[in-house]
Amino acid sequence: MSLVSLDHLSVKLDGNTVLSHVDLTLDPGEIVTIVGPNGSGKSTLLRAIIGAIKPSSGKVARAPKLRIGYVPQKLHIDPTMPITVRRFLSLPRRVSDEAAATALTRAGAGDLGARQMSGLSGGQFQRVLLARALLNDPQLLILDEATQGLDQPGSAAFYRTIEDVRQELGCAVLMVSHELHVVMAASDRVICLNTHVCCHGAPEHVASAPEYRALFGSGTHGALALYRHEHDHVHDESCSHDHSHDHEPTQ
Repeated sequence: MSLVSLDHLSVKLDGNTVLSHVDLTLDPGEIVTIVGPNGSGKSTLLRAIIGAIKPSSGKVARAPKLRIGYVPQKLHIDPTMPITVRRFLSLPRRVSDEAAATALTRAGAGDLGARQMSGLSGGQFQRVLLARALLNDPQLLILDEATQGLDQPGSAAFYRTIEDVRQELGCAVLMVSHELHVVMAASDRVICLNTHVCCHGAPEHVASAPEYRALFGSGTHGALALYRHEHDHVHDESCSHDHSHDHEPTQ
């Protein structure tokens, strides 16, 4: 049974069509990446799945009592506010020390509990947000450009953690990303969005699709092919390739 199913989902905001007739299913355990240009409706799609935005037409069906963890693009915390990581994890509802420690460890932030939120680096901050999203053992983990602002090594390390979380919890992962190495290394499926779904499928299939290349340029396909060749040494470009053992690029 699918965790989430969208049927002809359309969303209008301030009279403008942001999403048009989007069909999408998310199944347990898979990693799906959404790519698209700025203003293509990526964040709106995530918010519709979570239930923060009501569709103008179409339907969003979620599995009964679906547990969703959400890592936002960014979160502003007043730097003058003295709040530790442990205290932050108990907002707005108190969580046990055991639950907080487990979530921090899974997020690769096990030693940060006593630190002030205002003193964290960008990568540490994102890992704490991930830990908060993991508190309810989500069946679906949603990330909205969660590595924005991180350097390439920090971004690669963060997404390796996401793959570890998927393996440990068996949760599905839906993420918005503009980073090619994420698309190739971590995704079972890629959805190219530009208000509507332009193309979708395995990363290699999407990378070679005319609709994708029209949006991102033919050079991106070369970059994807280069990644595939140099970093996991798989030359079979079939759509059935399993990405669970791909590696992050080191360039």
